[in-house]
Amino acid sequence: MSNTEIISILGEYLWAGVWIASPMLLTALVVGIVIGLFQALTSVQELTITFVPKLIAILIAFSLSANFASEMMLSLFNNSIIDYISR
Repeated sequence: MSNTEIISILGEYLWAGVWIASPMLLTALVVGIVIGLFQALTSVQELTITFVPKLIAILIAFSLSANFASEMMLSLFNNSIIDYISR
């Protein structure tokens, strides 16, 4: 296996990681911005107000995107194994 093949495979894995993590990260970003605006408008500075809704939203996003993430990881793994065996 040459260096370019290894770099190509690692690039595929990194992009898969970005796609798998993006639903949870974007959910945390949106919820954080909304709660930050709410706190700025109401002058409530309670730490649990930011933590609990983000946690709940991330868990919901994780449960909704788990099927997509598992299918992506399985297809990436199967393609890597098939390519490795065929050589």
